[in-house]
Amino acid sequence: MLNILGAVVSGLIVGALARWFYPGTVDLGWVQTILLGIGGSLLADLVITRGRGGFNRAGCLSSLLGALALIFLGRWLLG
Repeated sequence: MLNILGAVVSGLIVGALARWFYPGTVDLGWVQTILLGIGGSLLADLVITRGRGGFNRAGCLSSLLGALALIFLGRWLLG
């Protein structure tokens, strides 16, 4: 239970930082911000480990970069 709570809190922090650092407005609600941060962490871990082994927690900076990449890809794909 604490692991899930930690993922939600870190997802909120990373997602909020990614929204703040991204140029322009990013219209997301609280739940979407949390999912953005968690997704950024998973994307960063996947890139770092290149798919080998299970998921581990990525570092804060790499999670932030992963979340920024997700914002960029979402805007690029949705036009």
